Amino acid sequence: MALTSLNRISIPPSNGNSGTALLMPKLKYRFRVILLGFGVESSTELTKQVVDVKRPVVTFEEMPIEIYNSKIKLAGKPSWEDITMNLRDDANGQIQKLVGQQIQKQYDFMEQASARSGIDYKFQTNIEVLDGGNGALEPSVLEKWELYGCFLKSADYGDANYGTNEPMTVALSITYDNAIQFAGANGTGVERGIGALVGRTIGEAVTGRS
Repeated sequence: MALTSLNRISIPPSNGNSGTALLMPKLKYRFRVILLGFGVESSTELTKQVVDVKRPVVTFEEMPIEIYNSKIKLAGKPSWEDITMNLRDDANGQIQKLVGQQIQKQYDFMEQASARSGIDYKFQTNIEVLDGGNGALEPSVLEKWELYGCFLKSADYGDANYGTNEPMTVALSITYDNAIQFAGANGTGVERGIGALVGRTIGEAVTGRS
């Protein structure tokens, strides 16, 4: 049948091997964000009003080792870049309320008092990539990021404008201490990705050389 030709719509991984179909990509609009420990009350309303969110970015500092006629570059300490998340500002004021609660946990603007320690205000952010299921067909999680030690670095309440037909939004910048990437069955196992168990030996030889 002509349909079998679809199996050849891909990049052949080797010469003479074209019988591999293209894998289904993850789609940007199939996702949800869940915030744990954000604000004071349940933050499920935030999940419903998310417009977009940035996935994590990790950067390693470069550590140059100067030697005789050249140099070797080693990976230094990693750092996680801040993520951004935009929320629709609802007419009932739930988003304003929840964001305000989190900000007040970090710093009491009325009493000019700060939190005693990080555990008093830090929260967890889960970013889940979904397969498109809904309703009776429960969605499966294709990928999940868990961001630990989060707090709001900034909250931008946006503007009002007579010349647009757009909803008001609240833009959040979230900084965090660490992130783990889950993959596999419904995003529950660390089968691959950041946080997976990776051996530090090659065969029986310890890789201690640069």
